[in-house]
Amino acid sequence: QVQLVESGGGLVQAGGSLRLSCAASGRTFSYYAMGWFRQAPGKEREFVAAISRGGGGTYYADSVKGRFTIARNNAKNTVFLQMNSLKPEDTAVYYCAAGGVEGSRRSATYDYWGQGTQVTVSS
Repeated sequence: QVQLVESGGGLVQAGGSLRLSCAASGRTFSYYAMGWFRQAPGKEREFVAAISRGGGGTYYADSVKGRFTIARNNAKNTVFLQMNSLKPEDTAVYYCAAGGVEGSRRSATYDYWGQGTQVTVSS
């Protein structure tokens, strides 16, 4: 079992930045590939970014490429999502997830999920 807790969400103006964190506990963190997903009201959950077990591989949705950066610190059991140049369409609940398939963009391949953190971008 892995427990995931996200933090860092909030309200920000368009063009601003936020840094999300996801703290993991339980089984060995470095065993898992990690991902970030988001879900806006009335929409399906969508892939945002993923990172390999060692952190050397990163993957992004086209909508956030160049603006968001995913990183992890295996010594501190934490994964981060740095979000810059935020847009109103980035407004959503953001979830981190742990799974066994590196680089996967499919939510079904992730086994453990956090409770989510709200990000709201005002225009």
